[in-house]
Amino acid sequence: MDDSKTHRMNHTKTNRLETSICLATFMTSLVVVGRMEEADWSQMRNDERGLTAVIEFLSAFTLFLMILTAFMSLAQLEMGSNDTEIDQVDQAVVSGLDRLTSSSGWFVPSDGGDGFDHANSTKDWHMQSAAALEKGRVQTGLMENNQLDMQRVSALSNVTLASFSQGLGLDEDLTAFLRISIHASNDDSRIGLILFQGGADLNSARMASTASSTVRAGSELVLITLEVHDANRGNENLLLTEVMARPISGGPEWIEVYNDNAFATSLYGWSFNTSSKSTSNEVLLQQGVISGHSVALFTGSLTTQEQGNASQMFDLGQYGLLGTGSMNLLDDGDGIVELRFTRPGQINPVTYSKAEWG
Repeated sequence: MDDSKTHRMNHTKTNRLETSICLATFMTSLVVVGRMEEADWSQMRNDERGLTAVIEFLSAFTLFLMILTAFMSLAQLEMGSNDTEIDQVDQAVVSGLDRLTSSSGWFVPSDGGDGFDHANSTKDWHMQSAAALEKGRVQTGLMENNQLDMQRVSALSNVTLASFSQGLGLDEDLTAFLRISIHASNDDSRIGLILFQGGADLNSARMASTASSTVRAGSELVLITLEVHDANRGNENLLLTEVMARPISGGPEWIEVYNDNAFATSLYGWSFNTSSKSTSNEVLLQQGVISGHSVALFTGSLTTQEQGNASQMFDLGQYGLLGTGSMNLLDDGDGIVELRFTRPGQINPVTYSKAEWG
């Protein structure tokens, strides 16, 4: 009995030991699993924190790039381009516009030679003829008593583009285009009205800069826009519009030419070529000016030529190109008259306009 009891007790102890071992193993497993779950949770939290840190870094870096870009753009606006030539054009257009809008301008006449008569200089440049303005030196200020002077605006048509550009202080390789228009008015129909528009063609320019200023003219506001660029100063806008080869009543032969630019055009470098089946003749013009948007007559006789609507007349009878009375130098039956221009530095002229008859 004692052995049986002892056996039962030993068996019970064994069971209890096994139970304890199982319980310990189970608890250990729970602890291990718990620690594994805690490790996984910690890893997930670390991953989230890392991802958050990466996002915060990228956001801060993006914001930094945006601020840097804005700063560089602002610096570019304040400091301008790194291109020296473009900087010079920018400075030239600002300086030129200031000369137009800050004073009445001035004119220094020629002394009859290669110099200038400074003693007779005047601010009334707008009262001078186109020929006088071309021979002298002019700065075309447009203001009088802090107002835009319309007489000065109208007088721009007597100034060549070369003289205008020179008066603005532009370098030899720079030229200009000027536009003057009504910006604000009590009369709505006048808003946008062009008062003056002319200059060199911008299409052939390599670099250009534009500046504008608003000035007062009476009760209206006028917008003055100046473009400075590196196109040719040559004002090649003359058109041959009519030829009289058979004048009535023995009057002089004549050729009509129109200046299609608002600025005046110097005749230096222009030439006429006349030809027929029997004769040919050519005259290279050395002087003279045609005002902007005006008609000029080239005639065989100034004394007997009726001026009509022409603003200027030039004598080609002295060159034997056009005749008068019984001296008929243009063929009545058939002929060709060509208006040509020889660009500076070139030999061969370019035909810009032609008239044929017969």
